[in-house]
Amino acid sequence: MQVRQYRVSDLEAVLDSWEVATRLAHDFMTDEFIAQERKNIAEIYLPNTDTWVAQIGGDVKGFIALMGNEVGAIFLQPDYHGRGIGKALMDKAQELHGNLEVEVFKANSIGRNFYSKYGFEYQEEKFHEPTGQQVLRLKFTANKFKHSDGAKAVNG
Repeated sequence: MQVRQYRVSDLEAVLDSWEVATRLAHDFMTDEFIAQERKNIAEIYLPNTDTWVAQIGGDVKGFIALMGNEVGAIFLQPDYHGRGIGKALMDKAQELHGNLEVEVFKANSIGRNFYSKYGFEYQEEKFHEPTGQQVLRLKFTANKFKHSDGAKAVNG
């Protein structure tokens, strides 16, 4: 597996990873909302984020989009969940920015479990107007996670 910067030629693979994973984790989203978000990702979000992809055997199977230390999105093809790919993408974000923040839908148990395992902690809960759902704001504090000898953990 290789983590590398997003290229325009990755667009369809990124959109496909996003949509398949979104439909799995967000069963409350309407087809109309998903169609609009897919368009927004291509036209608004990707051109304005620092996006990295996970490439396996020449194919893009997931991505992470960053806005500074904010994780705007991290999505993988569901067949690749649980293989360390999401962790590798998050490690890249943490390597670049140290402390990280993210918002996740409260109803998204897949995402919440992933963030919890990675070490994100609850900050606040708020209402997401477009979906009518609750969103949790989480924070990862890099220097909280140290090796037992007291040395700062090194990710790469």
